[in-house]
Amino acid sequence: MTQRNFIAKRENDWKEMELILTGNVRKRFFSRSLPYNKAAGFPQAYRQLLGDLNTARSNGFDPALIERLNRLTLEGNQILYSIKPFSLRAFLEFFRRTFPRSVRAQWKSFYVFFLIFFGLAIFFALVSIRFPGFVYEIMSPWEAANLEDMYNPESFYYLRPRKISTDADMFGFYIYNNISIAFITFAGGILAGIGSLFILAANAVFIGVAAGHIINCGYYGTFFSFVVGHSAFELSAIILSALAGFHLGYSLLVTRGQNRGAALREAGKTALPLISGSAFMLVIAAIIEAFWSSRHEIPQNIRFAAGGTMIVLITLYFVFAGRTRT
Repeated sequence: MTQRNFIAKRENDWKEMELILTGNVRKRFFSRSLPYNKAAGFPQAYRQLLGDLNTARSNGFDPALIERLNRLTLEGNQILYSIKPFSLRAFLEFFRRTFPRSVRAQWKSFYVFFLIFFGLAIFFALVSIRFPGFVYEIMSPWEAANLEDMYNPESFYYLRPRKISTDADMFGFYIYNNISIAFITFAGGILAGIGSLFILAANAVFIGVAAGHIINCGYYGTFFSFVVGHSAFELSAIILSALAGFHLGYSLLVTRGQNRGAALREAGKTALPLISGSAFMLVIAAIIEAFWSSRHEIPQNIRFAAGGTMIVLITLYFVFAGRTRT
């Protein structure tokens, strides 16, 4: 094969590759993704380009030609194997459309998990109020005493302003605690989805018993004014984490005619937006909990109003966000 014939045969493909790479390099600070109509054939075109480079080297063609093909190969490799960088536009689009649509797509399952969680929490709160000793069946005396001290208006730390560094430390603790609970709940789905449901139920029982015990102690004002600010984000996120884990685990058990790998991949398209969105909601909950909920010097009526507003806004977000006008 002569160099002239080789160039004449492959030149058009090289020019098309150059156009793709040049257009993508201009947008490299915003996205590494290719246009939809080019992405499907890009791996095959890249393999052909590698073959052309080897052909040029083995035949001892012009070094300028080899350098051109080598440059195209390196730039193609950056697109094919590089990690897509952070995109603020994609991030905002996820929360503007993808996340609320994913929740609405699973609204029946979400309502079931919602009723399970709050049904158990309310039931065990009433049981704890009716039978005060029941709390020690769920938590140790030390845990109960620590819970009492946390919401006791006469405790040493109540109404004492905290330092900013202390708030930041608590923010880190809340992040660790909330995220760990959410991902443990999500990971429990590996047990055919039952693990996520069990962990969700266990959290509901503990929260219900804790609330009932605090009410018996007479600290319900400080307790509810503390939790109302961030509970809408935190509890919704835990429910969504359980739903995502259950969905993945259920797909391993019920494949609907697919092999388990394909069923898991299909379920992941639903579960990934749910767990990603819930993780971000837990970050928001941790911010509120560290820098707002702990401010006991703020009047309780303001804290209740702010918490109620959060509940309404989150409800409206999941119901209306991302809808397309027709």
